[in-house]
This record gives sequence, C-alpha cells and structure tokens, in this order.
Amino acid sequence: MDDGRIKHHPILEFKEGRVVRFTFDGKELEGYEGEPIACALHAAGVRVLRESPELKRPRGFFCAIGNCSSCLMTVDGRPNVRVCVERLREGMNVITQKGKGVLLADN
Repeated sequence: MDDGRIKHHPILEFKEGRVVRFTFDGKELEGYEGEPIACALHAAGVRVLRESPELKRPRGFFCAIGNCSSCLMTVDGRPNVRVCVERLREGMNVITQKGKGVLLADN
C-alpha cells in the first residue's frame, strides 16, 4: 500500500502487520493489523475524526497518545474509543461518533 505512511524514520521503527479489512462509516477500508485505527484512517484519506460537541468544529488526529478527545469514535458498538491507541483488527466496524456517543442496543 502506497498511502502516505512514514516508512523510514531516523529513530522509530514501523513494523507492518498483515493487511486487514475493516469498515468505516459503512465503507470497506484496509489497514495493517495492529496499527492504531487512526493511522489506518489517515492513510485512507480520512482527516476529520469527529466534531466538537458544542460548536460542531472538525477534529482530526491530534495528540496520538490517548490524552485528548479528538479521536473518539464508536468501535464495534463501543462509544468513546480513542482510535489513536486502539489497535486495528480484521473486521472491525468503526463509526464516526456524534456527540458523547450512545451504546448500541445489540452489544
């Protein structure tokens, strides 16, 4: 996949897992197993991860260490998942979260 990911870095190593498929807002995407979900989304061209609850301003990939709330999404029915630190697995269902998130009835 030639997708804009960092391939070479003077200090860090980036090990790529196997290619897996997942869905994002109903669209099938691919990423590397074990990478943060936000990285796979960014590589697929997704730059807005959610909106601010009150002013509805777009929020993107920000801290990348799980400290802020810019990347909260619903993953496999669980709201408020920080996708910058949640690892990608085959078949995950990732949904843009509106507001504070709502638990889905089937989970």
